[in-house]
Amino acid sequence: MAELRHSSSMGSRAASASPRKRDDVAVASSPLSPDNIPTSSSSDDNRSRHTRDRGGLRSFFSAGHLHSLFPFSFTDDARLHTHNSKISVFVLCLIFLAAIISVSSIVNRLNAPYLCKKDGIVLHCPRVKEHPSLWENPYSATTSWKPCAERRVGIISDIPAENETNGYIFIHAEGGLNQQRIAICNAVAVAKIMNATLILPVLKQDQIWKDQTKFEDIFDVDHFIDYLRDDVRIVRDIPGWFTDKSELFTSIRRTVKNIPKYAPAQFYIDNVLPRIKEKKIMSLKPFVDRLGYDNVPPEINRLRCRVNYHALKFLPEIEQMADQLVSRMKNRTASSNPFMALHLRFEKGMVGLSFCDFVGTRAEKALMALYRLKEWPRRFKDGSHLWALALQKRKEGRCPLEPGEVAVMLRAMGYPKETQIYVASGQVYGGQNRMAPLRNMFPNLVAKEELATKAELDGFRKHVTSLAALDFLVCLKSDVFVMTHGGNFAKLIIGYRRYMGHRLKSIKPDKGLMSKSLGDPYMGWATFVEDVVVTHQTRTGLPEETFPNYDIWENPLTPCMCKA
Repeated sequence: MAELRHSSSMGSRAASASPRKRDDVAVASSPLSPDNIPTSSSSDDNRSRHTRDRGGLRSFFSAGHLHSLFPFSFTDDARLHTHNSKISVFVLCLIFLAAIISVSSIVNRLNAPYLCKKDGIVLHCPRVKEHPSLWENPYSATTSWKPCAERRVGIISDIPAENETNGYIFIHAEGGLNQQRIAICNAVAVAKIMNATLILPVLKQDQIWKDQTKFEDIFDVDHFIDYLRDDVRIVRDIPGWFTDKSELFTSIRRTVKNIPKYAPAQFYIDNVLPRIKEKKIMSLKPFVDRLGYDNVPPEINRLRCRVNYHALKFLPEIEQMADQLVSRMKNRTASSNPFMALHLRFEKGMVGLSFCDFVGTRAEKALMALYRLKEWPRRFKDGSHLWALALQKRKEGRCPLEPGEVAVMLRAMGYPKETQIYVASGQVYGGQNRMAPLRNMFPNLVAKEELATKAELDGFRKHVTSLAALDFLVCLKSDVFVMTHGGNFAKLIIGYRRYMGHRLKSIKPDKGLMSKSLGDPYMGWATFVEDVVVTHQTRTGLPEETFPNYDIWENPLTPCMCKA
């Protein structure tokens, strides 16, 4: 703009300099000057003179001559024109800049991931290009490790006879199916540490599940005992010489309590083994997470993997029904398709226990507050501190993902609308309204009740644990497994799929990233997609190095897998 103003002012000074000199030049070049009058009177000369006269008139009435005759009026007009041009350019620049800012702002707002063209309770997100690696991990990243916790072959067993061990231990495997599974694995390991005989664990009923399932109602007992015959002595029932069986459940003298969480192997040798030697039969209670990971010998951790991945097999009828569900998921359309299993942890109990805040009506929030006050009165107090706590937990990624948030994340990863999804969950808190965004973006969403007939499932309904076992096996065999919140179910599935070779993808969402991104109203869809894809490239169940206090159920790499 400075150069433009400088050239314009130079032109104005040139145009207004020395009017007399300009007049002399104009007269000298004018066709009416005496020097330019022809002397020949021939017709050709006349025609030439006539032509020259017309050309001279045109040049006479040109801008240069008129400007020389009326210098002051034309100079003012030029200055005004230049000034107006500057103003017009400046105004156009302002308009153009404002338009860019407005369009950018509108695009960012419309493309924000939490909006995704919101239509009431339904979200419509843009489609992302489907990547080849959506359904499996890269082959090169899955061939460096192999399972190595299977039963030893050709090894002479050194397990003493039943009456020659240090005594008997008995446990109640509490909680749901997954807590029970972990308790059983730990019980075998503790029996090995103390050289004790393990009485077949009882699956204890608790207040939440209210299930009366026995070990033999869900697991193959013969396979369990036989597979571990070279590791631990296991018997089906309390020995006959112990007549008062009820005493084992109720007597304080027969129960070892106050076992610390994640206790080391040495704790059992120092504190539990002497009592077993004295009483011969002892009950361990409680027994959830009562054995650590990095404070026990590696062979004990390997034994726990042997129990989890090889010895604990579901009954044949459960395995067969699960295989049918998997086959139906893969063949729901005309051609065979991969499918995703989604563990959606958004039941009322989980939402309440999380103490996180979720979008809902005022009445819904009031009912949730009453529910929390009833179930967890000490934590709830008067509720005044919960809002700040909820914000902090969401920022740290400690809140369950809502169905709509899961849908947006999967769409950003590139999974198309046609993706077949198996949902493993209880009753979703908020019902159909809460599920609407997920079901709208992924309409091929089914649960086991929609894949199997009522008659097929009736045989499993008498044991809640059996239904949970079906979900466990379908998630285990799916092409992609997606968890939405922590818990033993997700940890066991991810660990099991890792042990099977890491080939199958197991997506563990970065809930902190999701909270930050979905809470930013100005983040564009393209930026959100890039963040989600890049962040989750390393969260797909590939081998991970272990670390202090690592969880063997989610990452069995070091103790239970070997270099290929």
